[in-house]
Amino acid sequence: MDKQSLFGQIQKKSSFLCVGLDTDLSKIPPHLLNEEDPIFSFNKQIIDHTAEFAVAYKPNIAFYEAMGAKGWESLQKTLDYIPDDIFTIADAKRGDIGNTSSLYAKAFFEKMNFDSITVAPYMGRDSVGPFLEFDGKWVILLALTSNEGSQDFQVLNTEGDKPLFQQVIEKSQQWGHEGNMMYVVGATRGEKIKEVRALAPDHFFLVPGVGAQGGSLEEVAKYGMNDSCGLLVNSSRGIIYASSGEDFGQRAGEEAAKLQREMARLLEKY
Repeated sequence: MDKQSLFGQIQKKSSFLCVGLDTDLSKIPPHLLNEEDPIFSFNKQIIDHTAEFAVAYKPNIAFYEAMGAKGWESLQKTLDYIPDDIFTIADAKRGDIGNTSSLYAKAFFEKMNFDSITVAPYMGRDSVGPFLEFDGKWVILLALTSNEGSQDFQVLNTEGDKPLFQQVIEKSQQWGHEGNMMYVVGATRGEKIKEVRALAPDHFFLVPGVGAQGGSLEEVAKYGMNDSCGLLVNSSRGIIYASSGEDFGQRAGEEAAKLQREMARLLEKY
């Protein structure tokens, strides 16, 4: 999916919502455990009730690969079920060099046909470059994350008194461009989103941390939105685990609808 198609979906739905499919077998409603594939049964209902409000889905790969071969089957079935006009993100956080990165890219882009993948930049250009060789696919580079440990490295000053996350953003724009690279920018760092937007004015940001992690959607839009919206704001637990009963799909849809209505307001405001 190219940038214009993604923006078209945002305009069509008045939404920049990404639903995180962090599907945990220990948290899904108990009645699903009797199903042949409980994970896919859960995801299917989440998708059925949220697709009209979401422009992206982001399965966290760890929740699937932890279940071995069966988990990978559930993931592929989920991916195949997502409507073709909705952007898909493999939240895999891969980042190795040479042939290893090339094989990761083939796995997620060719074999599974994800639109994008999250990539860790720590090993530099040769760990990111292989993912950028696939037309129509995106790298979503970890830039400034919302976890507590992000303070350990990401904000440390480097040569020229620039924080490391700034160096990552500036350097990586020599590898990719706004049509094939996005950045992960945590919502709980509202005051930093403006800084990142100044460094990457035309790129999309994938923004986790809204909802259960306490990030402010208003601040994200105020500091992060650009002429093409430029935001995919992820919500996982607040949507998919809104209910543990048989009404979980309906409740997920209601929570997604709430976020969509707020996003529609913010798209008009900013």
